[in-house]
Amino acid sequence: MEDPNEAIRPDFTSPEHQEEHQALINKGLLDQQAACSLAAIWDVNNNTDKEHWALRQLHLQDVRQREEEEEEQHQQLLKDEQEAACHEERKKNKNKYAPLLHYFTNRGLEDAKTSNLLAELDALVMLLSADGLHLWIPAAAVKDPKAAPITKDENLSWEDFNEAIPRMISLMKVHDWPDDRVHMHIHFWCVLQVHRWCHAPDPLKQKALLLYQSQQHCSNAQSSPNLTILH
Repeated sequence: MEDPNEAIRPDFTSPEHQEEHQALINKGLLDQQAACSLAAIWDVNNNTDKEHWALRQLHLQDVRQREEEEEEQHQQLLKDEQEAACHEERKKNKNKYAPLLHYFTNRGLEDAKTSNLLAELDALVMLLSADGLHLWIPAAAVKDPKAAPITKDENLSWEDFNEAIPRMISLMKVHDWPDDRVHMHIHFWCVLQVHRWCHAPDPLKQKALLLYQSQQHCSNAQSSPNLTILH
């Protein structure tokens, strides 16, 4: 149906309307009266069509709005379900949080910049490693498997370790890690950073700290770390 608001009243004195014009003249109307009567009838019908058109547009608008609201509710439901599933996964696997610190070092972030993937700068994704641990890493750092291998925590330099820790803590908070897990990591890393071995001239002692960090980080012990075993 065409929009009646855009319709133009015909010229009822034109030859194409001669038949209905002549019919009114035959009933006793004058020529001008017949044309005016036909125009008045057209106006009445056009006004009726305008009312029907307006009602139809309101109905279509209501249908579109309802569909948009339903789609929005559907998307929100999917988002809520995904967030709930993610939250439940975190609760189930709270002992398997094992983020690799490599991705939060200057070198790891530089690698992420050269990645062909586009991702939000602060986005994290969960990957399942070969040993069954859930690894949380920056989405931008997910690269071609043929790319250069990452550096394991125990093989980081002490400088890399100190670069990665504050960034990792910040993202843990941004992505709503459980407070007890965040505080456990903060306490654990702070104890490591003030341990006397971190300033020892023997680089093997720093390596021992990093190895212990890697082991405890992967196991995610619930209690505070006991560094007396390193003495």
